[in-house]
Amino acid sequence: MNVSTKKWICLKISSLILIPLMLWFILNFVSIYDRDFTEITEFFSNTTSKFLFSLFLVFGFLFSALNISEVFEDYIEENNLKNVANRLLYLSAIIIPLFTIILLFI
Repeated sequence: MNVSTKKWICLKISSLILIPLMLWFILNFVSIYDRDFTEITEFFSNTTSKFLFSLFLVFGFLFSALNISEVFEDYIEENNLKNVANRLLYLSAIIIPLFTIILLFI
């Protein structure tokens, strides 16, 4: 299978996974929006909320990294610059959610 085809399939799968996670996040964000700090920390101390929010972060960053990578492929002509940009993008798409998840579970 071609690399572009694999990226396209990953993009579609991650978007399908993000739909229910986004609905869950929006509904819960609306419910805790006007709450005080203790109720928000109580929400994020729930194991189910931690797990779903972690999945939301991972798939959200994966989806955005795949989309931005396609922009790099289309608009950056120099291969070395394109490779560096893609590697930095994927590295940040791994480090930022991982760091956030670690802080969430501490």
